[in-house]
Amino acid sequence: MRIIRQCHNLDDDARGAVVAVGNFDGVHLGHRKVIAEAATIAREHGTKLGVITFEPHPRSFFENSGQAFRLTPFRAKIEAIESLGVDILYVLRFNKNLANLSADSFISNILVNDLKVRHIVIGYDFAFGFQREGDIKFLRKKALLGNYKVTSVDKAQDENGPFSASAARRYIEAGDVQSAEAILGRPWQVLGRIKYGDQIGRTLGFPTANLSVVRILRPKPGIYAVWAALKTEGIQKEKKLEWRPAAAYVGRRPTFDKTEELLEVHLLDFNCAIYGQLLRVAFISHIRDDEKFENLDDLRKQMYLDCQRARAILANLSPPSNKLYINTTA
Repeated sequence: MRIIRQCHNLDDDARGAVVAVGNFDGVHLGHRKVIAEAATIAREHGTKLGVITFEPHPRSFFENSGQAFRLTPFRAKIEAIESLGVDILYVLRFNKNLANLSADSFISNILVNDLKVRHIVIGYDFAFGFQREGDIKFLRKKALLGNYKVTSVDKAQDENGPFSASAARRYIEAGDVQSAEAILGRPWQVLGRIKYGDQIGRTLGFPTANLSVVRILRPKPGIYAVWAALKTEGIQKEKKLEWRPAAAYVGRRPTFDKTEELLEVHLLDFNCAIYGQLLRVAFISHIRDDEKFENLDDLRKQMYLDCQRARAILANLSPPSNKLYINTTA
């Protein structure tokens, strides 16, 4: 997949695509329906399939609160989009200029003049341009002048309602990672670099890989059954990941009166030095809430039970896809 961050003066191979447009945080089943519709149209016309997205997420620009909310950091979003067979990913930098750009200018300057799009596909509720003045009706109104076609994709949903990034976030924050998985179409994952910790887990017989949660959406504190896989820098496309069963803890370690919130992952039947490496963690099931223990013996016994519970849950499940699609040039 080709990644384009500058849309001016593009070569012909980067123009004339059928494009799906959206934020696509999480690349959930609703997003995939939009991209799949664009893929079908691209095949019918024998042209390239493109996706237009925005970075950073517009919510980060407008809120500027520093609170983590993204389901998929940028590199993870690249991976998920590329796995759908997309040829070109156009990454538009969302800054003050783009935020203040009118819907009319967005269409004429970017979609028509720069990208010369052939067909635009959006979700039923997508809006764009200054103060979200652009929508499907506006796109269709401008279509004849811009020489492009437009398709709006109906909502994708199940018995619990429409698939949406906001619903997936709510489920994760409540610890219901299984309901989030039903929206995402895959387990919710985080990726982080393993940092040195206090070695508390190791002294208790359960060494952990510690990840900061500062930049990730915060799942409900507690214990989870997870799959974990190491990832190294410079990994090549189609490289296989080896997923390992694991138990994870999210919280502030109240037994030790700590204040920093961490994600601690204990890889079952694994004891190698992995500090500094990148670890991918796929959340499968919430086991129990966080709690404070009166002594280390009680904590150690509970950690053993937690690991046994995680092992039992994962024993009947297959790990996530072991293909890694991240483009190393991104």
